[in-house]
Amino acid sequence: MKRFNLALGVVLVAAGLTSCKDEKKEMAKTNVDHYVVYVDSVNNLDAAERAANWAAIEAGYQARVAEAEAALATLENDAESQKKIDETKSKYDGVKVQAENDAKAKAQADMAAAAPAGNSLADLYFGAGNVVGNDMTFNWVNKDNILSVYTKFYETFNANKEEYSRQDLDKIKAYYEALDSRKNTVEKEGLTGEDNRKIAGLKLKFAPKFRWERMTAKGEENKEAKEKAN
Repeated sequence: MKRFNLALGVVLVAAGLTSCKDEKKEMAKTNVDHYVVYVDSVNNLDAAERAANWAAIEAGYQARVAEAEAALATLENDAESQKKIDETKSKYDGVKVQAENDAKAKAQADMAAAAPAGNSLADLYFGAGNVVGNDMTFNWVNKDNILSVYTKFYETFNANKEEYSRQDLDKIKAYYEALDSRKNTVEKEGLTGEDNRKIAGLKLKFAPKFRWERMTAKGEENKEAKEKAN
């Protein structure tokens, strides 16, 4: 009887191990399926929704692709699961490229709308003789004059900050971001450490003032909209 009970125990343990192994495989397959479904759901979003939530989408993707790839070890490199993962990766890469292109196109459109040629606001910030242009590349800004450009930009904003509408502030934001982009190039062309530190100081003073003016302008805009509605 003892021998029988021992044999029975061995059978039960083996069955338990098999069951546990099967459960792990099922969970692994589920993780692969979750990955596929996630990418399909991203693919079905419209471009605007993808652009607005791209950081969260990318974070969710990285978590799910890690789970799916880990599942392959449990599935012992199952060919069907591997194929699913490969195809889904390819699909996501296509969505990602499209999202990046959409974001770039939107940024260019916003910049063009914010800075029409001959705009008086641009002249005020950069001087009438300096061409801003629709592309706002600021090619005339170099290592020798960039500090003076930032200084004029900050002083102009500080002197007039309470007079700007929400639309004006949107344009100023576009100018500022484009100037920062130009600075990245100028840094590689020999911008001195001293000038760079002075520019950093101007940026540090500008940022909170701009945020405050933008916030209050939006509040005024909402207040006027409510008054008109009533």
